This record gives sequence, C-alpha cells and structure tokens, in this order.
Amino acid sequence: MPPVRMRGTQKPKNTKKTISRLVSYMGNFKALWPVVFLCVVISAAAEVFGAYLLKPAINNYIIPLIGHKNPDLSSFAKLCATLMLIYTIGAFSSFCSERLLVYISTKTLCNIRKDLFHHMQTLPLKYFDSNPHGVLMSLYTNDTDTLREMFSMSVPQLFSTFFNVTGIFVMMIVLSVPLTVLIVVTIFLIMMISAAIGKRSGRAFRSQQENIGRVNGYIEELIEGQRIVKVFTREKITNQKFDVFNEDLRISGTRAMGYVSILGPMMNNLSHIQYALTAIAGSFLVIKGFCDIGTIASFLQSTRSFSRPLTQVSQQFNSVLNALAGAERIFAAIDEKSEADDGSIELVNAVETLNLADNSSVLTQSFAFTGKWAWKNADGKLVPLAGDVIFDSVNFGYKKDVEVLHEISLHAKPGQKIALVGSTGSGKTTITNLLTRFYDLEEGNGNIFYDGIPVKDIKKESLRRSLGMVLQDTHLFTGSIRDNIKYGNLEASESQILDASRLANADYFIRHLANGYDTIITGDGDSLSQGQRQLLAIARAAVANPPVLILDEATSSIDTRTESLIQQGMDRLMKGRTVFVIAHRLSTVRNADEIIVLEHGHILERGNHAQLLEAKGRYYQLYTGAFKLE
Repeated sequence: MPPVRMRGTQKPKNTKKTISRLVSYMGNFKALWPVVFLCVVISAAAEVFGAYLLKPAINNYIIPLIGHKNPDLSSFAKLCATLMLIYTIGAFSSFCSERLLVYISTKTLCNIRKDLFHHMQTLPLKYFDSNPHGVLMSLYTNDTDTLREMFSMSVPQLFSTFFNVTGIFVMMIVLSVPLTVLIVVTIFLIMMISAAIGKRSGRAFRSQQENIGRVNGYIEELIEGQRIVKVFTREKITNQKFDVFNEDLRISGTRAMGYVSILGPMMNNLSHIQYALTAIAGSFLVIKGFCDIGTIASFLQSTRSFSRPLTQVSQQFNSVLNALAGAERIFAAIDEKSEADDGSIELVNAVETLNLADNSSVLTQSFAFTGKWAWKNADGKLVPLAGDVIFDSVNFGYKKDVEVLHEISLHAKPGQKIALVGSTGSGKTTITNLLTRFYDLEEGNGNIFYDGIPVKDIKKESLRRSLGMVLQDTHLFTGSIRDNIKYGNLEASESQILDASRLANADYFIRHLANGYDTIITGDGDSLSQGQRQLLAIARAAVANPPVLILDEATSSIDTRTESLIQQGMDRLMKGRTVFVIAHRLSTVRNADEIIVLEHGHILERGNHAQLLEAKGRYYQLYTGAFKLE
C-alpha cells in the first residue's frame, strides 16, 4: 500500500543530509551493528527456507503418502522438526535484532536530546528572544516524539523488511518467474489505486487539521479569557461560535476518516484478489505441467510474506517524513552558532596581603572564597573589582538600521545607585542587556567599561558572575524554597541563606509556610503570591552577594506594604554596591544618586530627585502625574 499523505505530514527540506546526520549518530554503535545484521539475515533466511520447505513437504511426503494405510511418517516428522527448528531460530534472531535496534534507537534519541539541550545552554539570548518558547519546546516534545516513533517502529521495520523482501523475492523468482511477474504487476496496480485515494485523503486531512487548529485555538483563547467572558456575559455567543467550529471539524473529520475506513478494507480485498489470481494462475501452470503443487503452495506462502511487509512499510511513510522534518529542525537548532566569547579577563577571589619590604598592601589571588573580587588579566595582573561602570557614547539596535539607544553616556561610580526611568521601549532594559553582554555592541558604536576594562574583554561567565539581577518576571524552579534561594550561590551555607532571606524580608513568610524552607514549590511557584515570589527572587540575588546589582522592575508586582518591607532590605543589600534600578514607581528611586530619564533611546534629563523636580521637566511631569509612563 502506498503512502497516504495527510495534513501534519511534513517533508524535510534536505532529506539526504538529515538521514546522513541520523546515520552518523547511529554509527556510534559499530560493535552492535554486525550482530544486528547477522540476526536479521538469519531471521530472513529462516522465513525464506521455511516457506521453501513447503515444496518438498508436499511433493515428497504428503502427495506420495496419500492413500497409504500405514504410511511411514518418520522422514516427514524429521522435516517438520527441521521446519520447527528453523522457525524457532528465526524467531529468536528476530527478537535479538529487534531488541538491539530498540536499544540503538533509544540511545541515539537520548544522545540527540542531550546534544540539543547542552547546545542550547551555549546559545545567545538573542536566539531565545527571536524564537517563541512554544517553538523551542516543540523540539523536545513533538519533534523528539516523531523521532522516537520512527526509531522504535519504522527503523526496525524498514531494516528487517529490506532483507525479508529481498530474500523472498529471490526465492519467488526461483520457484516461478511467471507468477513473480504476476505479483509485481498486481502490486503496481494496487499502488496506483491507493495513490488515487491517498490524494483525495490528503486534501480531506488538510481540511481536518485546519479545523482542529481553529477549534483548539478557540478553546485555548476562551479558557484564558474566561473571566472576561463571564464579566460581559458572552457565554451564549461563545457557545454559538464554538458550535460552528465544532460542526466544521465534524464534517471534515467524517470525510477524512471515511477515506481511511475505505482504504483499509479495500487494500485487504485487493490483496485477497491478488492471492486468488496467483492461485488460479498457479493451478493452470500445474495443469499444463509447467509446475507442481508443492511449488505453488510454497509460492503462495511467499506471496503473503512478500506483500505484508511492503504494506507495513508504506503505512510508516508518513511517520518517517514527519520524523525527518522534526530531526531537521532539531539539527538546525544544534547547528545554531554558540554565543561568542572573545574575552580573556577572569573574575577571581582575591585577598590583600602585606608586603614586608615596604609595608604596603598587595592583592593576590585566593582559591578560597574571600568575599573580595578582582579582575585577572592574561599576564596574571589583578585589578580590584570596584563596580565602576561607564557607558561611552553607546549606540545600539537589535535590528540593522533600527537604533534603540542613541549616544548614551553615563557613569555609575562604585557604590552609586543609578535609576533608569522612561516609558516602555525607551531603552532601559537594553542598557542592562548590554552591560550583561546578553547583546554585544558593534564596532564603532561606543564602548562600555567596567572598572576601566572594556566589557568585551571580560569573559562572559566572569562578567555575569559579578552581576546580580532581579527581574520583573520572576522565575522559580521546581524544588524547595531553600534550593531556589541557593540557586544564586550553590555553595551558600545555611546561615548565608537565612541572612539573605532576612535581608529581603522573606524569612517571615517562609517560616509560616507548611514546611518552612523545605516547602516544595512547583509550576513556577503557583502556590505563592506574586509578592512572595518576588521576595524569593531578591533573596536569591542577595545570597549571590554581587558587587553590581541590577533591579529590573523588581517591585512592580508588589503591593505598597510589601514594597516598604522590601525597601528596608534593599537598602541594606545595595549598600556599598553599584546598583542599576529600572522602575515605573518613582517612589522607589527618590534616593538614587542619579536618575536618568530616557525617551526613545535618548537621555532627556539626568540628576538627583531634587534637581529634576526643580528643573520641572519630564521627570517633574512623571512625578506629579502630569505625564504617565506607558
């Protein structure tokens, strides 16, 4: 039976390259492939010889013994025992080959998934920003599922079918060339008929998939917007629209499944007709003396063994195409260029020692945690980490010819608190993205210095280790409260975790949870309020003890009372650190050393709270409510 292409069946763009890539993965099991090959050959040979032995069994034993009252069945019993032994060996070999192929396939899928996940950890943030999370998740779900299906079913079947069909076809030619020609012609006609039905089926399935997508999208949208539906009492019109979509799906689904239900019985009946035609043609050959009954019986048995695997393989065609398309997407992700890092300067623990010659203090590297950090040049020279950050005439755009920042210059001195204020899209978060090197500046678009060192010369891992971030969108991992706080510093002691929690004013609510710090949270902390989740994020940043802190709308989801509790802890956390604060609530930036007002990537105003109020510019308008941030 030929393939029936349906909606959802996707073709790979470069089939040859994708198959070659998969073969290279499966080629890692070179020691097992000879065993698989041997088992498959033995299994195929057993099936061929088993079918062939029907000829001598009928011609040499059954027909000559017809009519004998006391026939000697000893030789026939030996033949039957031989036949049983052959099939037993074939069954065992088939089991071994299938088991080995399943092991190779699942191990290959495991390796592909591991390579994909590990490589994704090396990709730049730009890749994740430009690819929706749902698309990336589908690589691990839909695409790997199609690969799993192909590896567990299609690959073993294709591998064994090749040898079985080849061996049986050779034996059919040996038994009878005319009957073999008849089989080939009828199979070709059957494939032509099923191809015509398959073309109609493909159109029906495309329509069905479109309607499934429409129904699923409508259901998802309505579930998420259920509150709005109830507020505006739109249940009736919602049900009416759903009924229309659902009825369209029923009609297209009936048509699509109708073709499937027709194709199966039709193929079975055509195979029966093929079998009957072969039997009739074989009978004529026997009557004419061109053949014997044993040969016909053996050939008919071979016919079943020949057509069955071909039908099974054709049924796997769609899953193979889907799997190859999925593999192509996975390999495209694996081939994505890793995040470039040409920095050479490292962040190391440092300790001050006394130079006895002149009683001066000397900074040396320490291999134990000291709480003091330094930048280590390629020549081994250490520069104390102070937290001095300079943006010098920075221009930047995420896309070519679309600048987000224009001539941005600022200087955050060690221990200063710099506040970035502006409407959505003004460039506040972009400034922090450049500081963390989530995105890099193009040549000639200004420079960013960290303690006098160009950030492009600092290794990204070291740079980011020196920075602590609390983002607006808090993300918590499945695990205990303690583990989530400790994520900021995996080597943190219990006392450090407790100190960080107290500093963020999170200790009180944690201790009132069912199991305190051992409370398990799942689903990104769904059991916690937004404010509590934000407190944990601040505690996580505090336990990292970073010299530079970035707060991106860190208190935007917290009520006023909680905010006042946090502010006390934040003041302690920010003491002695360089801090960048992005905030919509201007009350949180009043004590900043410098407030920078941004608009469309330009700096409109800068100064402290009092200076900006006195200037009565944009900040004054924002603070007094004459102009609102959007």
